Parts: sequence; C-alpha cells; structure tokens
Amino acid sequence: MLSLVETPLAQAEETSPNLPAQRTDLTPEDRARVEAITKPATDFSAPEQFELMQGGAGTSKKRVNQDAFSQFSSNLTFEEEGTFKLGNGLFRKLWVSSPSSTQASDGLGPLFNARACQSCHLKDGRGHPPENTADATSMFLRLARAAESEEEKRLVAEHKALNFPDPVYGNQLQDLAVPGLTGEGRMKIAYEEIPVTLGDGTSVSLRKPNYSVTDLGYGPLDPRTTLSPRVTPQMIGLGLVEQIHPADILANADPDDANGDGISGKPSVVRDVPTGELILGRFGWKAQTPSIRQQTADAFAGDIGISTPEVPNHWGDCTDRQTACKAMPIGVQERLGPVEAPDPIMELVSFYSRNLAVPARRDMGKTAVLRGKQMFYEAGCASCHTPKYVTRRDAPNKAQAFQLIWPYSDFLLHDMGEGLADGQPVGVASGSEWRTAPLWGIGLTQRVNGHTFFLHDGRARNLTEAILWHGGEAQAARDKFADMASQDREALVKFLESL
Repeated sequence: MLSLVETPLAQAEETSPNLPAQRTDLTPEDRARVEAITKPATDFSAPEQFELMQGGAGTSKKRVNQDAFSQFSSNLTFEEEGTFKLGNGLFRKLWVSSPSSTQASDGLGPLFNARACQSCHLKDGRGHPPENTADATSMFLRLARAAESEEEKRLVAEHKALNFPDPVYGNQLQDLAVPGLTGEGRMKIAYEEIPVTLGDGTSVSLRKPNYSVTDLGYGPLDPRTTLSPRVTPQMIGLGLVEQIHPADILANADPDDANGDGISGKPSVVRDVPTGELILGRFGWKAQTPSIRQQTADAFAGDIGISTPEVPNHWGDCTDRQTACKAMPIGVQERLGPVEAPDPIMELVSFYSRNLAVPARRDMGKTAVLRGKQMFYEAGCASCHTPKYVTRRDAPNKAQAFQLIWPYSDFLLHDMGEGLADGQPVGVASGSEWRTAPLWGIGLTQRVNGHTFFLHDGRARNLTEAILWHGGEAQAARDKFADMASQDREALVKFLESL
C-alpha cells in the first residue's frame, strides 16, 4: 500500500486537473457568499439560516412516512420527473436468468446477491445484517487481499487496482445462483457482547461481530482473503454529493495531521474508468468510487451479475476457475447493444439515483435538539462530519447547481481504530480507514427501514452504540460523548435524529 503520505497529493495534482486546490466555478462575489454561509455554527440558541432545507432547493417537504427516502428532488422539471419515474421502474426491475422470453430483462447472475437494485436498497434506505433470519440481501461480504508482489504494489500505487480478489470467489461472496449452479456460500455472524461503562456510571453493551463463511460451494477461500461486511447505504442526496467541488473536499484533507489536532483525513484518489484520469473518490464505505454512474455499474456487475458499458462482465463476478458459471448463457441482445444493461438503462438508473431528495429537517428549533447540536460541535464531531457545502455553480444539471446542502461529512478517509477495522485495504484506504458517513436522513432510518442498525456492518443497534464504536482519529470525540451528563448525551442523539 502506498499512502498519500508517500505519494503527496500535490504530486497527484500535477497529473490531474480533477484534483484542484481552488474552486474555479465561482466569481469573487460568489466565493465570499460561499465562505460566509458555510462557516461553522457558533450560536446554538436558534437554527441557522436555511437549515430546514438540508438538501437545498431540492429538499423534500412531503409528509414523513416509509417513503421518505423515495421522493424526487423538488426542483426537477416536469420532464425530469418523468425520467426519474422511468429510472425508478428500472431500479425496481427484477432480472431473470438467460435465456428467457423477456429478452430485455435476462442476464441475471449467473451468481448474484439480488435480482433488483431495490432488493438491496429497500425503500432507498439503509441495509441491515441478517437478524434471526438467513436473509442477507441488504448486506454482503467483500472478498479481497492486499498487494503482495512488486507488480501488484505498483498497480495500487498507480491507482490501477484497489486490491486483489479471491482467486476462486472473486470480489464478493454471492449466496444466490441461477438454476443449475450453486451459490458461493453463506455469511455467518457471531456476536460477542462487550460492556462499556460511561462517565456517569451508565452501562452500555456493544456487540462485537465475528464473520465467517459456511457452505462454501467451490472449495476453500484463499487463506489471504479478508472478509469485509458492508450494509447497503441510503440513497438520498447522492447527486448533490457528486457536485460538491473537489477543492472543497480537498481543503479539509490533512494526511500528515499538520495542525496537530489528531485528525488526519485523507482523500481517496482513484482512476476514472471512462477517461483513465485521476479523480476524487467520494462514494462507497471506503470512498472507492468517483461517480454515481460508476457506482451503478459496479452494483449491476457485483450484486446482480449484469454487464454495462463501464463493467462489461457478462458473467458478473464469476472467475475463470468457476467454469460452470462461465459456461452459462448470457443476456446480451444484439439489437440492444453489446452489454446486458446498455446506455439507456444506465442513464435512467443513474438519473434516478442522482435525484432522490433529502428530507427536510424536523424539530430543529427544539431546545433539546439545539443543545445536542452544541454538544455535537463541542465534542469535535463536526471535525469529520463537516456540516455544509455549496455545490458547484457549473453542475451539469441545474437541480444540483449552487445549492447549500447539509450532508455532515467531509468525504475523506479516517483511521477509525482497531475496533472497526476490517483488515481490507481498498486503494489508498487501509484496513482501518473508512469514509466519513453522511448523517443527513439518519434520524429517519427507523421510519423508512424499520430498524436502527448503524455503521458499515450494522453492528450498532442504535446511535449511542454507533458513537461508542468510534476509535482512532475519532477516539477523543467518542470519549467526550461518553463523559457527558446523560441529558447532554440524550440531546446529542436527539440532534442526530432530527437530521
């Protein structure tokens, strides 16, 4: 692994105009407005200006219910609403195995985790670990090992590889298969309860997971392969995140902790598939993906086994050693193009994913919520969970252009300590580094998805447990939370629930 300490960001900037140090889309007047409106809060006696509309002009103010994450951005045109609904139909579409009479819907697998995007992203919300059931549809295991040979290390250093798959099982454990094949195996989770005593004597139990795979269908895993559990993240606000200017994200990067605050966030620099240029990764649990379209293509390939222009793997994640899988028919229809999900499908699904609205804030003027916001800042949570940005003035779609948004993330990689480490490097991210997760919408998880499981693997059963799992660069903030008076801890949680 080669970190940005060894390969300075400045060196990457010399070879890529996509990693600028300054915003180039603003006039001096615009820049002054942006700097003023995005300053951190200092007055906690009342909500900030525009805080209600945390997704900018596209914020959804519809009645909060189970569909709260499935609304389209409020500032779309009438024609764009139609495009969104077409994309929604494809997002829900059930793919079938080949050959079939449907033609435009076949190509599933042959090995897969789900038959539709919506199966993993239920109600466009947050996934969960299988609880008292074998259903792992919204959670899966990434399979990978670190670079070992000099050639592999060179590929990672040049951003031409993120890591290296299991030689038999590929990049992802797929528990489902089309008729005639066997699924790869089943994820098994064993939890250990760990008691934690807070500063006021309150006792909290954290559950520590241990992951393994049972019923392996194609022999043993490579002993070097690591297992990284991932729950599916919520889908709201992705198009706005995509239009945060890279300079605003890079401005918060401090890989060497030059300011000595104990926080050394670093950007995830990846290679853009269509252009081959270096670009900022901002999606995925380790910020390994630079765009919504690439995220869509990766999900089609890895989760459903559907080929796209970006990832033209007709057999999905099947490896050369899975010969029976590679012998199965594929779903390419020549009249529709050389892949199973050609450009029209990709554009529609990407548009849908790009325009899921962020719900409006709730209860933000309540005394407890304002107190919790102050505690959030005083504990240092805002050091990584950067509250607000103004998106690019030159965004391709007017709906995402020059919007004040409140995602509460710096979209950088941080070392979260051994407690949350998965041991799996992904590009420049080490086995203990994770992208700061956006917090907008987090308080609606129970309403939308019927659970309160948080963190990358859903181990935390509520927001308090999620905070207490923070370590590494977040240890100081976690300890301040643990030492708060109970009413202040409760207020901080109420603040998070209002997002």
